[in-house]
Amino acid sequence: MPQESEPQSLSIALDHPSDLVMDLSSRCQDYPEERSETSPDARLGAILSHLLRYGVWIATATVLLGGILYLMRHGMEPVNYQIFHGEPDAFRSPQGVIDAVVSGQRRGIIQLGLLFLIVTPVLRVFVSLLFFIRQRDFIYVLITGLVLSGLLYSLLGAYF
Repeated sequence: MPQESEPQSLSIALDHPSDLVMDLSSRCQDYPEERSETSPDARLGAILSHLLRYGVWIATATVLLGGILYLMRHGMEPVNYQIFHGEPDAFRSPQGVIDAVVSGQRRGIIQLGLLFLIVTPVLRVFVSLLFFIRQRDFIYVLITGLVLSGLLYSLLGAYF
């Protein structure tokens, strides 16, 4: 069984500041540096991680902004939960949500944030598809294409 080496004590003579820098740099060479992975899988993982993170942050910020604006205008109105009011027609399609945002409706901003939240994983699948096409990995292109077509059909099929 190999013996573990004792950690070296950090004894540094502070006669001159450059001695400190030289001593520390020589000690740092004893330890391997972390190497950043540049494999295609690592790049895809990093891209998808950032895409999901920023997509959720954008969606959250949009819903929060819309919610604050909505409460500033309608926060003191009494609420009647005895009667169910369904979602207005304007918010039942992506085009209706965009039209509501353009016209300045606060609920439209909230719905837009929810659309961002829904679109984020769909965009993730789309980016994966482009990556697999670029890598010429046709089995994954086929599988990812089927997943993307199923997602798009389930989201947009009722409108076309």
